Amino acid sequence: MTAVAAAAAATGSVPAITTAADAVAAAAAYAESIADGVIERDRGGEVPVAELAALDTSGLLAITVPREHGGPDLPATVLAEVIRTIAAVDPAIAQVPQAHFLFTDVLATWGTHEQQRRLFADVLAGARFGNGLAERGGQHAQDLKTRLHVDGDSARLDGRKYYCTGAISARWIGVSALDDDGRLVLVFVPRHAEGVTVHDDWDVMGQRATVSGTSVFEGVPVDPALVLPYEYAFQVPQQLGARAQLVHAAIQVGIAGGALRDAGEFVRDRARPFFEAVHAGWADRASTDPHVIRRYGQLATRVHAAEAMLARAAAIQDEVTRSPKDADAAARGSLAVAEAKAFAGEVAVEVSSDLFSLSGASAADLRHDLSRHWRNARTHASHDPADWKYFHVGNYLLNHVYPPNHGQV
Repeated sequence: MTAVAAAAAATGSVPAITTAADAVAAAAAYAESIADGVIERDRGGEVPVAELAALDTSGLLAITVPREHGGPDLPATVLAEVIRTIAAVDPAIAQVPQAHFLFTDVLATWGTHEQQRRLFADVLAGARFGNGLAERGGQHAQDLKTRLHVDGDSARLDGRKYYCTGAISARWIGVSALDDDGRLVLVFVPRHAEGVTVHDDWDVMGQRATVSGTSVFEGVPVDPALVLPYEYAFQVPQQLGARAQLVHAAIQVGIAGGALRDAGEFVRDRARPFFEAVHAGWADRASTDPHVIRRYGQLATRVHAAEAMLARAAAIQDEVTRSPKDADAAARGSLAVAEAKAFAGEVAVEVSSDLFSLSGASAADLRHDLSRHWRNARTHASHDPADWKYFHVGNYLLNHVYPPNHGQV
């Protein structure tokens, strides 16, 4: 158990984060507390129970809860920096609360007062939302087989979801479904409700600690008061998709920065004994070879550009807010995030791949596990296609065609 998790278990309390400085400091402290175990988590692929317990009790899960419900309602710039900071150490852990922050936004924008009161109180106490959105085999993202059946004052949920990041250790799972009239709804069910089974079947090459396995819902009893009419969210100008994608962009920027950091550390320090053993005089080559220095500088520049684009996209999100005033504002916010996400994905893959050419064959030493950066970058970049993001950016700039009003842009 990490120091942070041990402290949380001992006190049982969740600190109240009220300012941007508090949030960034808490993220840095949390990231430092989980740094030592990142290689073991990557290799083991098991549920990071202690680390996620520490996240739940860090206060960071509540940073976007509206003020009227007891939260600090910190802006998107802070959210992006918090996620980037954690992702630079462990991007898999940083991805776990991605849906949590999406559902917080959904509740803040579309939830009833009773839904907000009940669920935000839980979040302030350390509850985390898990993801139950994606399915397989449909013609499009909302071609869902999961159904919510309502019978008088009772309701039940049936279906199967995939890529359920964070659900296995969450307090609540947000599940998308179609009701009896074919309308899209979002249902909040307790993780350990009767009929809920979350499988530990996530077996991939990267982002392993997200444990994004399969969830099955069989006749799950649902509180009708916790059913939200989700279809309306995408019938008006919205930023739910953009803010969710901002978190993904921050993860990619974090991966890029972490890979650059570890490559630099390896080139400066860890490669020296290897070079000394192989060839006299090579010990200094790692830090003096002009080709290595030039390429490292080039990669650093691209990482800094990705960081700047992330900061720009987050700042535009702050201006547009959760509830954009019109379609122009919504498009501006969405496309800024699309640019940042697409570029960050490219940079993360580039840096995490080129660190091997910078460091030589010794970088493949499993003790250092530098391959995890590329595996994480490549796995996470597959979340949604960057080509479509560039297309929507170009289509808006050339033809003033708005991007699609859904959760991927």
